[in-house]
Amino acid sequence: MHKKRRLELIIERMALRRAQDILENAGLTGYTAISAEAGFGGKRRWRRGGDLSRSEEMVVVISIGDEEKIDRALEDIQKLLEAQIGVLSVSDVDVMRPERF
Repeated sequence: MHKKRRLELIIERMALRRAQDILENAGLTGYTAISAEAGFGGKRRWRRGGDLSRSEEMVVVISIGDEEKIDRALEDIQKLLEAQIGVLSVSDVDVMRPERF
């Protein structure tokens, strides 16, 4: 197994393109964006297709890469989160095929 970092960002769909640009500009070689179905935060419960407009829907963006590339992305993601609703977590992970990251 090989050590890498995992970045997981939950953000409004309208900010997805900016998040993708940040990850690509940091040199990360891949990410996956998944529609979030439902959640709870800010003292309220929400669900996709419910009381939110399409622009307020949330997506989860996951990227795995070298620590340097993840760190490179974090400053710009922090700026993005100052203007958008979102949650960011970064953790250490083990991967089987390091050449893919």
